[in-house]
Amino acid sequence: MQYKVSKNNRRLRGELKVASSKSISNRLLIIQALSKTSFQLYNLSESEDTRVLQQALESGQSVVDIGHAGTAMRFLTAYFANSDRDVVLTGSERMKQRPIGNLVKALQDLGADIKYLEREGYPPLYIHGKPLEGGKVKIDGSISSQFISALLMVAPTFSKGLELELENQVISSDYIQMTIKIMEQAGVKVEKNDRLLKVAPQLYRASDMYVEGDWSGVSYWYEAAALSDDAELQVLTLQQNSVQGDARCADFFAHLGIETTYTDEGIIIRKKGNLPKRFDYNFINNPDLVQTVAVTCVMLGLPFRFQGTQSLKIKETDRILALQNELKKFGAILSYSDDGTLEWDGSLKQISNEPIVISTYNDHRMAMAFAPVAIKGSPIWIDNPKVVVKSYPNFWNDIQILGYNIEEI
Repeated sequence: MQYKVSKNNRRLRGELKVASSKSISNRLLIIQALSKTSFQLYNLSESEDTRVLQQALESGQSVVDIGHAGTAMRFLTAYFANSDRDVVLTGSERMKQRPIGNLVKALQDLGADIKYLEREGYPPLYIHGKPLEGGKVKIDGSISSQFISALLMVAPTFSKGLELELENQVISSDYIQMTIKIMEQAGVKVEKNDRLLKVAPQLYRASDMYVEGDWSGVSYWYEAAALSDDAELQVLTLQQNSVQGDARCADFFAHLGIETTYTDEGIIIRKKGNLPKRFDYNFINNPDLVQTVAVTCVMLGLPFRFQGTQSLKIKETDRILALQNELKKFGAILSYSDDGTLEWDGSLKQISNEPIVISTYNDHRMAMAFAPVAIKGSPIWIDNPKVVVKSYPNFWNDIQILGYNIEEI
């Protein structure tokens, strides 16, 4: 299936409620499962990732298949290792290519009983759950912040707590900080001293919680505004003092001509213009925004140099390669170096007059990063458009609220 995405004008107006944060929802579901006291979660994400995690926690099945849900794989590995369940934890073929060895090694050092069923260092896993004592352990922080978050969330239930030492450069540290803030909101204290995180044995004591809107989800509407001639739209349920590191997208897009006004209900986004000559940024803490900002810069003819993008190689797909492939269809040749630098010099190659069809590589962010481009005047076609359910199930409805046209092919 394909969607043909078009827009009859370059003006953006509308009001919408952005999807609830799946990052917050997934953390709260783990904390809820670990908590001895009952509490309710409101405005929980309707994303596929959250649904898969919730079903895994509630099902009681001996084989848990989380499909493409990487967060669920990491969080559940730690959760089940410290549970009273024996579980085979598996996923899609792509999930079986995403490394999990560092998290498994850390859990094994803490006494967990986990075995690889196919390839060493990768899912699927056989987990013989048992109460873990905890203690001191080291983990490489340069691979995935989700490994660290997974360990932190189960740590209060360890009889000896946890002392977690982070080695090498820590990526996506904003997500680790989000985990710590949510744990603190749920009554658990985390001590942070440079590269050492300490969690004493404690009980989660959370009250009912409301999940705020997803800042990474609203980045696509910032992109649409940046590519428009005139934009003013209101997005509800977002918070200025958010626990989400991706709230920084408001700052990114301020450099790309977009003004953000905060209200009691959310934000108002307005086009103001005033582009820089180029845009350079280190995305080490915000890798989920790279696709959106890269596409925006190319469509604005704005050269860029992005550092800290190395974790994109092991996401739902190789997002670096995917970006290179799809932006090449617009004439932009992106270069990448092994130190995590992605850049574009601003030059465009001649392209054919054939319709541009965007491959999504089973990656929700590829579909959502390219769909807003239609506001530039030419329709684009999106392959496998339903992949957006992973994080933003109402994306296609919301883009129509903003005046885009969607035709199923």
